[in-house]
Amino acid sequence: MSSIATVFAQSYFHGTRADLRPGDMIAVGYRSNFTEAKPLSWVYFTATLDAAIWGAELAAGDGRERIYVVEPTGPIVNDPNVTDKKFPGNPTRSYRSRAPLRVIAEVVNWQGHAAGVVERMKEGVARAMAEGPGIID
Repeated sequence: MSSIATVFAQSYFHGTRADLRPGDMIAVGYRSNFTEAKPLSWVYFTATLDAAIWGAELAAGDGRERIYVVEPTGPIVNDPNVTDKKFPGNPTRSYRSRAPLRVIAEVVNWQGHAAGVVERMKEGVARAMAEGPGIID
């Protein structure tokens, strides 16, 4: 039988503005948090709270920034959009899956990045959208 430390050894997070409840599923077929591009064929998540905070802060929309603890329901792989292109070796511990993520709980006490830092990141995302293929997952 596994110990409590083993059971809680790995948590995954999803940053968004969507209003979800425990038991809800985050599934493929919805638009990205960051663009009006076609619906995604992957769901994205991370094992670091900092990356999830960025996901919430950069998500499009007017809803409140939210971070959820999620549980993958199927196989997961490294997110090549981050790990292959920007951060080799996956230091952000960013992942994706074609299987839904089950919402376990909302993280309610978290500290966001400074407003100026977020604004500069949003400007960088806008620049990447203008210069690239227009896909930010």
